[in-house]
Amino acid sequence: MTTRKKTKVIKLGNVLIGGNNPISIQSMTNTDTRNVERTVQQIRELIPAGCEIIRVAVPDMEAANALKDIKKSISIPLIADIHFDHKLAIAAIKNGVDGLRLNPGNIGSQQNVLKVIEAARERKIPVRIGVNSGSLSKEKIRKYGVTAKGIVESALEHVSILEKAKYYEMKISVKASSVPLTIDSYRLLSEKVDYPLHLGVTEAGTEFSGTIKSSIGIGTLLSEGIGDTIRVSITADPIKEVLVAKEILKSLDLRKGLKIISCPTCGRTEIDLITIAKEVEKKLKPFSEYDLTVAVMGCVVNGPGEAREADFGIAGAKGEGLIFQKGKILKRVPENKLINELIRTIEGYLEI
Repeated sequence: MTTRKKTKVIKLGNVLIGGNNPISIQSMTNTDTRNVERTVQQIRELIPAGCEIIRVAVPDMEAANALKDIKKSISIPLIADIHFDHKLAIAAIKNGVDGLRLNPGNIGSQQNVLKVIEAARERKIPVRIGVNSGSLSKEKIRKYGVTAKGIVESALEHVSILEKAKYYEMKISVKASSVPLTIDSYRLLSEKVDYPLHLGVTEAGTEFSGTIKSSIGIGTLLSEGIGDTIRVSITADPIKEVLVAKEILKSLDLRKGLKIISCPTCGRTEIDLITIAKEVEKKLKPFSEYDLTVAVMGCVVNGPGEAREADFGIAGAKGEGLIFQKGKILKRVPENKLINELIRTIEGYLEI
């Protein structure tokens, strides 16, 4: 993997972003922010799934005022998503948020932007400059079309507003629903700034297609050393966003945790591998924080040999299977006992 680009470090609540700090996982609630109880409940469900930063929509002053009680009830940084009204941003700051997401170009005059910056400066609250392909001005579209150059130039204009006010606590995002456009935009932006970058493919789609688009877009950039925080945007329960984000990080060895590998099945498979793999995945959920690789393989060809690097694994045969550890066969057991024996072996190893 390419060396990660060294970016400026900012502090978002109790989370450090940029530099050599871990890439953090962000999500956004889909509740009505004015409903404090439901919003807090959803955030508390997201935290054990792996969410480390949460963003909420702030469409009006009632939602801005609800932030105070939400903030008091959660343990991760809270970001207010602001559009059009600078007064909502100032109210959000007063009510204790840890960060703002805004587009300085759509909250009125530069004077209004400066008011927000001054309020943020008092508490050193980071601001995320968010420019999407769909939010480009008509002027930029006329000049460049919907291109990486236009998106990045728009973002840099917004960045310059904060820099002229001598405020540097910011991170930037330049998302698009097109994966190639997203990748091109972040690559170009990364060459021009050293602020932390927040990665995502916006409006990526439903759970299946959105997971693929997000994995390719975010994964490509991370593999090139670009990115400091990520949010997977899919039309699904926010918990699914967080789980996909975790898998992206784990697949690139940017995050430790349980990895399950399994073969795709073929004509050599003589056990019900698909059912077994799903059941293993389900039963291993309590082990998700352990740095383990577990293999579920359909036959001895793909078993201890190809999966020898796995900490533990199953290799199927007709009506039975092998349990192995780092390529070494431990035991041969009947198919109907394979899963339980695998779990028991892992528990013994972990001493739990």
